[in-house]
Amino acid sequence: MREATIERKTAETDIKLYLNIDAPGDSEIDTGCGFLDHMLTLLAKHSGFSLKVKCKGDVLVDYHHTVEDIGICLGLALKEALGDMAGITRYGWAVIPMDEALVLTSIDISGRAYLACQLDIPTQKVGDFDTELCEEFMAALSRSAGLTLHIRQLDGRNSHHIIECTFKCLAKSLKTAVSIDPKSMGAVPSTKGVI
Repeated sequence: MREATIERKTAETDIKLYLNIDAPGDSEIDTGCGFLDHMLTLLAKHSGFSLKVKCKGDVLVDYHHTVEDIGICLGLALKEALGDMAGITRYGWAVIPMDEALVLTSIDISGRAYLACQLDIPTQKVGDFDTELCEEFMAALSRSAGLTLHIRQLDGRNSHHIIECTFKCLAKSLKTAVSIDPKSMGAVPSTKGVI
């Protein structure tokens, strides 16, 4: 089983995260931010990952530290669960619609952290969630997991739909990228022999 548990405690957050990328999409999410709970729940569902997150954060200030630190923990868990990356497909991409919104993501599990995020979210908030935190989450995930991650909004006027499409796209891209490629015969998918 490719799985990992990450515990991270700072002056701003206390997080325990469990990830199993080979288990069905069971999730138990409690971040203190209802919208983030919803996004992480659908991430687990659409990726086919089992994800458990418990976070106590300084949400009375805002959700920034919670969102960023959960992104960090998820990236660390993904990196640990994948180990030496032997046999993985490595690349994944998806284009997901939700009503008028359309988002594309493309991932390379390259060991090189890079985020190109082109989202034009029309409002500053969805409920009490600052929409700019969507990109903060993706940046933290990319850095800590060593992902090259491209996100492009192709259409959309509804902030909720755009962010939901982004998380669903991330889920589908990750599902493909971490899947075992039967033709690889267990080799690391790199001419260098390592990722």
